Amino acid sequence: MNETIERLTVPGRPPPFSHYCDVVKAGPQIWISGAVGITGDGNVPDDVGGQFQVALDNLDACLRAAGGDVRHIVKVNIYLTSISDRSIINEYRIKYFGEHRPASTLVEVSALVAPNLKVEIEATAYLAG
Repeated sequence: MNETIERLTVPGRPPPFSHYCDVVKAGPQIWISGAVGITGDGNVPDDVGGQFQVALDNLDACLRAAGGDVRHIVKVNIYLTSISDRSIINEYRIKYFGEHRPASTLVEVSALVAPNLKVEIEATAYLAG
């Protein structure tokens, strides 16, 4: 099997902070780089809920650019600068994922790539045949 590996940079997302792309797709698998709460024009909401919604919007744009949607997400990793914000982001998770419950890891980190960021989410998806 000789699958093509696609590396995508998605329009409307903030530019990469380093040497990476937004999405990698290989066959039916999709890996989405960590999405943060920065809009394409550089705006960052002050609150963790607003940041998480923007991060989910960014993640969703990447997923759709690779041909998937929320039902294809099989695993998420979420990084919070304050674990006590879990209850705040949970309502956004429920709204976005609905009945589709991916495997999930949630951890507290001391900092993210920019000092005003409070949350980051990355995902793996599988395009079932």
